[in-house]
Amino acid sequence: MTQILYLKSSPRGDASHSSRVADHTVDELRKAYPGASVKVRDLAREPLLHIDEEYLAGLGKSGDLSEKQQKCNAFADELIAELQAADIVVMAVAMINFSIPSTLKAWIDHVAQSGRTFRYEQDGPKGLLTGKRVILVKAKGGIYSEGPAKAIDFVTPYLAHMLGFMGLTDIETIVVEGTVFGEEQANQAVAQALAHAQRIAGAAEQAA
Repeated sequence: MTQILYLKSSPRGDASHSSRVADHTVDELRKAYPGASVKVRDLAREPLLHIDEEYLAGLGKSGDLSEKQQKCNAFADELIAELQAADIVVMAVAMINFSIPSTLKAWIDHVAQSGRTFRYEQDGPKGLLTGKRVILVKAKGGIYSEGPAKAIDFVTPYLAHMLGFMGLTDIETIVVEGTVFGEEQANQAVAQALAHAQRIAGAAEQAA
């Protein structure tokens, strides 16, 4: 049975363009993979704890740990297990101040663990989460795919690096951008993104 992990990160709730398009993407994937299970983590509505000194001191250890350290390790185990089990990862990402939301960064900080999602070898780091498919839905108010603002889009290179670092290199991207330039342009951008999601799910259905 296909397992889908769906991560939402926009703080805009039901008004979020990234969540709207990603919701549709997941719905279409359900049709492409009948019986698929979907695990949803809304990182905006249920934010993760940011890592701190106490968390890092107990990371990956056992024995004499504080109650907080035990809970943090158990929760990180849960997040990593979800990621390891997923065949498809759908990520709804809103650009916040030219980068990813801090809630999504916290998730990455929990799951990027040496020996579990990557490891260091003689020739450098090796990602361990291979064979998975990632669909990124990225919403940006301005135009960052081309032109002078492309250089200050830190969402795209950061996610490409961190996902690839963990072995997640099969990445498809759906972009919603230019939404701050009026309702008409926002609606057009969303419509194009929804159509893109439809094509991706259609291709998946044919492959299945």
